[in-house]
Amino acid sequence: MSSCTHDCSSCGSDCASRDKNSFIKPPHAGTHVKRVVAVASGKGGVGKSLVTSLLAVRAAASGLKTGILDADVTGPSVPRAFGLTERALGSEDGILPVTAKSGIRIISMNCLLEHAEDPVVWRGSLIAGACLQFWTDVIWGDLDLLFIDMPPGTGDVPLTVFQSIPLSGAVLVSTPQDLVGMIVGKAVGMASMMKVPVLGVVENMSYFKCPDCGKEHEIFGPSKAAELARRCDAGAYARLPLDRATACLADEGRIEEADTDPLASVFAAILKSREIGNYNA
Repeated sequence: MSSCTHDCSSCGSDCASRDKNSFIKPPHAGTHVKRVVAVASGKGGVGKSLVTSLLAVRAAASGLKTGILDADVTGPSVPRAFGLTERALGSEDGILPVTAKSGIRIISMNCLLEHAEDPVVWRGSLIAGACLQFWTDVIWGDLDLLFIDMPPGTGDVPLTVFQSIPLSGAVLVSTPQDLVGMIVGKAVGMASMMKVPVLGVVENMSYFKCPDCGKEHEIFGPSKAAELARRCDAGAYARLPLDRATACLADEGRIEEADTDPLASVFAAILKSREIGNYNA
């Protein structure tokens, strides 16, 4: 399908943009994206930014044009993982994302701040508005995949993303603890309410593999990845180990060197997801 011109008067397609009750916003005129995937969780600290980064790295290594929209405005960490320190440039036409070594295009609040440590002390409505502008005002160009690194919870920003950005689906991130699983269940419920399909489940910190004997130790309890995937009818699930090497690569801005093989099944499910209609390249 050809890219949307956003001129409904000259178009015969029946899409969300023509629905007066739809909240979907068109992207920047210079943006043509095939698939948009939100990486979400009801719980903070489970590794959404890590999973987002690793999925993007795998996509770029597969030859796909890839981007990351960092919607965690008050706690942005994606630029640091990719070793990015330069600020995003803009003009009257829009904002240009920063490009990582692997070609991944990234926009994040930390790409706009003068100092990475500067706090963003905004109310929820302003934060949600900024995230939406990352979609409508950023010139992403032609992308095969755009990953959205979501903040925790089911508040203003997740609601804005789920309602206003055309999503191919979501990947949910959890850890083995029962408490985390209960809170992630809220994100499952939100995705269902918003009619956003769950493409995959990633259980982070699922186990620790002993470097001496090779035995896997489930430090935070038995894995619940398969159970959670069944609950939300996800197409695939993956288990990420507690891995000091990956954590160090993220801290050092070298996440593009990390092993992404554990995410192979979830990435394959993403590639089978629907394209986003009139917003295709």
